[in-house]
This record gives sequence, structure tokens and C-alpha cells, in this order.
Amino acid sequence: MMAGTNRLSGDGTMDAEQEVPDRPLPGVVRTVTFMVLSFPLRILQFVLIVVGAAVGIGTVVIWIGIPILLGTTALVRWFGDVERRWARAMLGAPAADVEKLRVEGSWLERWRFRLADSVTWRDLGYLMLVFPLGVLEFALGLASVILVPFAIWVAPWLGWLHAQLAEALLGPPRTQRLAARAQRLQASRARGVDAAEAERRRIERDLHDGAQQRLVSVAMSLGRAKSKLEHDPDALRELIDEAHSDAKLAVSELRDLARGIYPAVLGDRGLDAALSAQAAKSPIPVEVTVDVEPRPPAAVETTAYFIVGETLTNIAKHAGANEAVVKVWRTEGTVIVEVTDNGHGGAEMRPEGGLAGLADRAATIDGVITVVSPPGGPTVIRADLPCSW
Repeated sequence: MMAGTNRLSGDGTMDAEQEVPDRPLPGVVRTVTFMVLSFPLRILQFVLIVVGAAVGIGTVVIWIGIPILLGTTALVRWFGDVERRWARAMLGAPAADVEKLRVEGSWLERWRFRLADSVTWRDLGYLMLVFPLGVLEFALGLASVILVPFAIWVAPWLGWLHAQLAEALLGPPRTQRLAARAQRLQASRARGVDAAEAERRRIERDLHDGAQQRLVSVAMSLGRAKSKLEHDPDALRELIDEAHSDAKLAVSELRDLARGIYPAVLGDRGLDAALSAQAAKSPIPVEVTVDVEPRPPAAVETTAYFIVGETLTNIAKHAGANEAVVKVWRTEGTVIVEVTDNGHGGAEMRPEGGLAGLADRAATIDGVITVVSPPGGPTVIRADLPCSW
């Protein structure tokens, strides 16, 4: 874990339940600032692009227009990157910078490639569309400064709608998004396989070091008892008692091992009862709130159960906390697990460490682990687990 915020995922980000499906509304101040300060930028972009395109096309027959068009094309791409960063900073639009392919060849060949690139035309479409939109947003932004109710209730929705537009036109093309998602899924599955293999080795080790040794001891005790069956009744009684004790221990260890693979209470009564049982065993007080109806798939329940269990174990061992809170709730397509403690914070993410194990476990079902742990605490560990694939 690192101080601050870390996101460990097998896919992308997912947000808590909101009235909108994808992300929360941007803040009022950020939205109004965006609408007002964007207007000069919109004017500059529109004038430079329209004038550049008009002059370039008008003079292309005498070759002067070609460098003008080349510069205009570069401006379109540059302004597109500016808009991505601006929308992401102010509105939270996840319009990440698109992948820029390096093309070899002359400047004319590189320009022709840019003209054929869908990103260029999507950037241009956005820049032309937001000019008239910017005029309206500027007026509404000024109205928001005067009319506080308008700013509180309407401006955030306008910002959210603009963020949707930015994501649609400025985000990576669909093929690039699908390729990136396939790459993340491949990495997620690989981590899931590694986590399953580590779990298999743990079970094998526990069987070998625990129940197997107990059963061997039972067999040896019974063998010795058999040899004393007729000649030494007192020693026979002691050996049978010893075998009986070892058998009970073996049964207990096998029960604990089976509970570690899949707890019966989770299958029978669901997450609420299972997590409450975990909390009751914690050495520090743990408050549990669960609201996941309708009941999520078994794989999601199991992942949530073990994430909470491992997190509570880490808190008890390392956090220096005297209380913890577990909250689990469900949006339409996601189960969100959030564990908070009042410990000293400032934890670090280490390879093969506990949090890396949580991320690997979440990655098996395309889940995301987010960690916030500033020095001095509190520490918040959140898992976003998709319920449909």
C-alpha cells in the first residue's frame, strides 16, 4: 500500500452508486469554472481551425495551402489533447490521451496518415461542436454565478453531459479501447491463475503439515494399540485415547481448511452473516453493514468474503487500529466492498505483499482494488467487483 491513492485493477475503474450509471456529477464550482473559462478557448480554436482550413483549401492549387493544411491538422490534434486534459481535470471525464502511432516517411506521408486517422476527425468534430455549445455554456455559467439554485441543481448535470460528450468523441477509438481491454483481461486472467496456484499450494501445505500428520499419528497409535490388545490393557487404553485426541484434531483442522476454501455460512446465509461472523472473530471492534440484494453470484460473494477477511487480518496485525468499519453495497452491476480503519496509515504496496494478493484475488473476476492510506490514517481499502461479465 502506498500513502495516498492507489488503484490495482484487472480492468478499469468503477464508481460507487449514483443516480447516473457511470460516474458521479462534477462539483458545482468546477463545472461553472469550466463553462466560463472554456469560452475564450472555444473562440480561439474555432477561428484558427476554420481560417486555417479555408485558407489552406483555397491556396492548395499553388502549393502554399499544403503547409497551411498540415499546420491546421496539427492544431486539431493539439487542441484535442488540450480538451482531453481540460475535461478530465474539471469534469472528471475519463477521456484519456489516445495512443499516438509513430509513422515513418516524409512529412507529406505523415500528414496523409493523420488525415486518414479517425482520431483526427473525431477531434475536429468535437472542436467544431463545442464552439456553439460553448456559447450556451458561457451564458449559463454566468447565470450560475447570479442564480445560486441554478448553479446547485442544473450546472452539475450540464457538466456531466459535457463529460459524456468528451468521452464519446475525445476518448480512444473503439478498436483501441477493445484492444486495451483485451490486454487488461489477459493480465487479469494471468494474475488469477497465479492466485489460484498459490491457493492450491497453501492448501497442499496445510494438508501436509496439519491433518495428514494427525492422521499418520492416529494410524501409528492404532497400530501400537493393536499389538497390546491382549497383553497390556492399560497401555491400550492410553494409545486409544491418544488416537482419539489426534483424530479430533485432524477433523478440526480439516474443518478449518474447508472453511478457508468456501465457508458454509456464506453459501447458506449469504454475505451479511458470513462477514458478521468474520467481524466477531476480529480482535478489534468491527462494524459491518451489508446491502447487496439481489444476491450476487457465488464468485463475487466468495471474492468479497476473502477480501474482507484478509483485510481485517492485516488491520489487526499491522495497522495499529482500534476499530474498523466494513461496508458492502450493490449498484446495478457492481458489488462494492469498503473497509476502513483508524490506524496509523502510510502503508506501502510491496510485490507479493498482502495488498498485491487482494488485487490478484479481485482480478480473477475483473475487479478493482483502490487504496487510500495517508500518513496518520485513516486507511480505506475499496474493492469494485463486477456482477456481470
